Amino acid sequence: MHFTELALNKPILKAIFEKNYDSPTEVQKQAIPLVLDKKDLIASAQTGTGKTAAFALPILQLLFHQQDATKKNKRIRALIVSPTRELAVQIEAEFKAYGKYTNLKTAVVFGGTSIEPQKDILKKGVDILIATPGRLLDLRKQEFINLDKVEILVLDEADLMLDMGFIDDVLKIDRMCPEDKQTLLFSATMPIKVIQLAKSILTDPERIEISPTAAAAGGVLQLLYYVPKPSKIELCLHLLRNEIKGNILVFRRTKNGVDKLEQTLIKNDFKVDSLHGDKSQSARQSALNKFKNGEVNILIATDVASRGIDIEDLDAVINFDLPNIPETYIHRIGRTGRAGKSGTSYSLCAADEKKYVKEIQKLLQKPIKVVEDHLFPLDPEAKPPIHKKKKTGSKHKSGRKSAASKKNKKRWY
Repeated sequence: MHFTELALNKPILKAIFEKNYDSPTEVQKQAIPLVLDKKDLIASAQTGTGKTAAFALPILQLLFHQQDATKKNKRIRALIVSPTRELAVQIEAEFKAYGKYTNLKTAVVFGGTSIEPQKDILKKGVDILIATPGRLLDLRKQEFINLDKVEILVLDEADLMLDMGFIDDVLKIDRMCPEDKQTLLFSATMPIKVIQLAKSILTDPERIEISPTAAAAGGVLQLLYYVPKPSKIELCLHLLRNEIKGNILVFRRTKNGVDKLEQTLIKNDFKVDSLHGDKSQSARQSALNKFKNGEVNILIATDVASRGIDIEDLDAVINFDLPNIPETYIHRIGRTGRAGKSGTSYSLCAADEKKYVKEIQKLLQKPIKVVEDHLFPLDPEAKPPIHKKKKTGSKHKSGRKSAASKKNKKRWY
């Protein structure tokens, strides 16, 4: 299929071709006609499948006929709610790129930065607003945002939004928009809480499911290293010195883990920065810019901080810690090998993570290639460590007292 078959107008098609896209991805093929038909939609698709364009292109098309409204008459007609600042900025960039030959105005608002410049942008009139929930509600409370004219509401990365505790905010935002709006919900995974949310706010939705395995790009070589947990850092350093070159994204499960690994790599003279939820917005943006500009070639991140960040020309992904959710693994490795390019994922698996590998391979429906010939092999018989509870209290047996204790004891009789 070609983009010209999707009933998009010439200004939008011109912008698509300038980005060197000819054929829509699977989620775009399925979603664009449904959105243009003004259907509510629930779509399950991983990052890297082109889902932002799957809603951005039809929204630009649907709003095109009112694009020349004067500043006074400009109202927010499409609202995209995103869980993280980075993802919100990324979505805005795509809307601006696809809408460059239209007169539609797009803006983004998010927390962690001054609210005043965002108020100034809103005063000038906006057609399409991308927002994180907290900042959106702040601006609404201060009456800088009016959602009475919203025709299309998009909830992006709904599973992450709920994981981050935004369920009440999302329901509030939904109630602030007109009842007859079109609602589109996109989510990488479909846990029960996302399905329940969809049932409560969507009307007769169409359902699209792009299988997770389709998102594990064919161009990604997946390698698995079984390694004792204390040797992971040594193996990681060895791989970075000898095998893994180019731009590298390293995933750790915790913020503390990110910080520890960053310090170790800095001590070993690697150019590295990091992303996690405890960092300020400016620090996160600075880390991302340094990585994109080539000032550092290694970025260490938690899954939440990295969600939705689009990094071009990523050569490798390292799963320093394996994720306990199999879909997350696919989401991670899908960061490399994009747009027909090749990439490699390296997964370091300790004894207590073997169970995660089983679940991941079950989802992939194929085994991951194991690298056995390396410096720090894990004993095949190694079992996960059993963490015994430390005994506290007296070292003396129950019911026994030390001689000193007996000596010092004052009798009451």
